[in-house]
Amino acid sequence: MRLDTAAIRRGCANSEIRTFRHLCGAELDHFRSAAKADGALTVACTQQAAQFTDEAGERSDRITFTNIRETAGWSRDGATAGAKMAALLAAAAIPSPDYPLVTLSSEGVILIYGRDEAAIEAGCLLAQHLDVTVMLKQPGDVTPPAAAVFPIVKGTIRNARGHFGAFELTIDDCARPRPSSRERLEFEAPRNGATSRCNLVLDLSGEMPLFPAHDLRDGYLRADPRDPAAVLRAVLSARDLVGSFDKPKYVDFTPSLCAHSRSKLTGCHRCLDLCPTGAITPAGDHVAVNAEICAGCGQCAAACPTGAASYALPPADTQLQTIRAMLLAYHDAGGARPVLLLHDRQHGTPLIDALARHGDGLPANVLPLAVNELTQVGLEAVIGAFAYGASAVRFLLRAKPRHATTGLSQTIAMADAVLAGLGFDGCRVATIETDDPDSLGEQLSGIETLTCVAQPATFKAVGKRRDVLRFGLSELHRLAPKPVDVIALPQGAPIGAISVNTDGCTLCLSCVSVCPTGALRDDPDRPMLKFVEDACVQCGLCQSTCPEKVITLRPQIDFSASRAPAQVIKEEEPALCVRCGTPFGVKSTIERIAAKLEGRHWMYPAGDKRLDAVRMCADCRVIVMSEQQFDPFRGIPERAPPRTTDDYLRQRESKG
Repeated sequence: MRLDTAAIRRGCANSEIRTFRHLCGAELDHFRSAAKADGALTVACTQQAAQFTDEAGERSDRITFTNIRETAGWSRDGATAGAKMAALLAAAAIPSPDYPLVTLSSEGVILIYGRDEAAIEAGCLLAQHLDVTVMLKQPGDVTPPAAAVFPIVKGTIRNARGHFGAFELTIDDCARPRPSSRERLEFEAPRNGATSRCNLVLDLSGEMPLFPAHDLRDGYLRADPRDPAAVLRAVLSARDLVGSFDKPKYVDFTPSLCAHSRSKLTGCHRCLDLCPTGAITPAGDHVAVNAEICAGCGQCAAACPTGAASYALPPADTQLQTIRAMLLAYHDAGGARPVLLLHDRQHGTPLIDALARHGDGLPANVLPLAVNELTQVGLEAVIGAFAYGASAVRFLLRAKPRHATTGLSQTIAMADAVLAGLGFDGCRVATIETDDPDSLGEQLSGIETLTCVAQPATFKAVGKRRDVLRFGLSELHRLAPKPVDVIALPQGAPIGAISVNTDGCTLCLSCVSVCPTGALRDDPDRPMLKFVEDACVQCGLCQSTCPEKVITLRPQIDFSASRAPAQVIKEEEPALCVRCGTPFGVKSTIERIAAKLEGRHWMYPAGDKRLDAVRMCADCRVIVMSEQQFDPFRGIPERAPPRTTDDYLRQRESKG
C-alpha cells in the first residue's frame, strides 16, 4: 500500500513519523531501538502486534497499535488515504483510563435442560469435565442409561434468575426417576416450587430463552437440539467455564445523582426501559445496577440525564477526546468532508477487513472508530463529532442486532433534530444495518456529499457526560450554518423546560423539594417559584409530584439558557401573621382556606375569633392556643359511637 508520509506528518505534527517496509522482519532492530526510547510509541500494524509486544518485554505497556492497512491503505482510494492514516494514528495515541473489574467464579456445576436423549448425550460429553445434572421437560420415551453417571430428573423451569456462577431456577413438575425404570424413564410423584442452584445452564429445550437478551447472559448457553453442530459448540464452550473470570464493570453508578423516584413517586425510568438484560431494578429513590448481569450495552449511561450512570469502557469524555484527535488530525492533514463510521470490534472489524481484502475497501473520507458497544454512544459524541468537523456519522449495526437498539435510535432522533434545526441539511446521522461487506461498501460510497463546519472547533472534552454535551452544543451552535436560539426535541430528551399552569399553581413548592438538580427553586423571602432551564434534565419528578397536576415537560434546547438568569414562573404576596407580622405562607392560599372554613366547619363558626389562628404563623398559633386554653374537642357534635366487628356479627346473627 502507498504511504503519503507528508500528509501523515501534517496531521501528526507533534510526533516523529518513521516508515518501514518490513519492520517485523529485516528491519526489526529499528523497532527494538524505538521500544527502548522514552515516550509513547504507536505501531501502525496490528497483524504482528503479538511479536512486537514480546520484543518490547517490560516496556510493552507504553506501546499502542493501530491498523492503517485494512482500514485505509487497502482500498480503491488507498493512494489518497494519507489524511485518514494520520487520523487513525492520532486517535490511537489517546490513552484510555483503566476500568474496574468484576470477578465471577464457577465451580463447574451445570444444569442441562432438554427434552430427550440429546440432553443426556450432552451430559455424557461434559460428565468428565463438569458436575452435570440433566433435567428433561415432559420427556417422552427416553431410554434409561445403563449406568447413573450423573443425575437425570424431570421438571419444567418456571422462573430463572441470577448470573454466571450463581443461577437460581424455580422448578415445577420436579421428580426423580425410579431406579426400576426399564424400557423408558418413569418418575416419582412430582412437586412444584423446587429450587435449583447452579453455575451454568445449557438450554437444549428448543423453546423460548429463559432470560431476556439471552446472548448477553454469561454462563447461559443455548442451542437448537436439532442442530448437532450448534449443540457441540455449546458443549465445548461450557467445558471451559470453570474457575474465576474477570469481566469489566461497564457502568459506574452514583445513587445520589439518580432521579428515579422521590416519596414513592416515579420520575425518570429511562434506564429501566432500555436495559436489555434486566440488570437494572428500582431500589427506593434510585435504581440499582447489578454488575454481574450487566452486559455492557451502555444504553443506561447514554440515556441517563443526570450522569448517575456513566460508562467506563471508555468514559464519555475519553471517547470524545478520541473523536477530536481523529477529526482534527484529518483536517490538518488536508482531508475533506470526513464521515465518522462507528462500529464494534466483534461485528464491524471483520466486516471492514473483508471489504478491504475482497472488495474496494473503505472510501478515503470514511474514518472508522471501534467502540465496545454502539449503544453506548451518546448524544455528546455525535454533537461533538460535527463540531469537530465531521460531515456525517454512521453506525454500523448487525443485520439482526443481539439486543434492542432503542436507546441508539433515540440518540439519533435527538441529533437529527438538533442538526436540522441548526441548518445542517441532508442525512447526517444514520445506521447501516448489514452483515455483507459489499453492501457496506455500497452504502458508504452512496453517502451524499455534505458540507461540514467552516472552521472545526478545538475544545477539549473534560468532565461528566452532561458537561461535555453542554459545551459541544454551544460550540456547534456557534459554528452552525443557521443558528437559532430554541429547537424542539423529541419526547424523552434529557434537555428542556417545563410549562406550568399558573392559574392552578398554589405555590406549595412540592416540585422544588423533589427536583434533583436544583432546576426548580424557591425564594426564602417571599412565595415564588423559579426555574433554571440549563439545569433541567426532564426527569419528570416535578410532574409526578405536583398535587395540582399543572406541570408538563417541554423537551427542547435553548442555547441562551446557560447565560439566562433564573426565570420567575409564579410569584405572590406573602401572608403576614396577624399577630406578629412574620411572613409564613401564600396570602391567596391562606385566605382561600379561611373562606372555606368560616361558617362551614364546626371549629370555626362565622365571626368567631378562633379563625384568626389560621392567619397566624406557627409560633403565634401555639402561643394563642395556650393563652386561650383552647380545647380542640369542645363543641364537637355528638355522634353515635363507632361500630365494631362484634356489632356487625350480632347484626348478621339477628338477620339469620
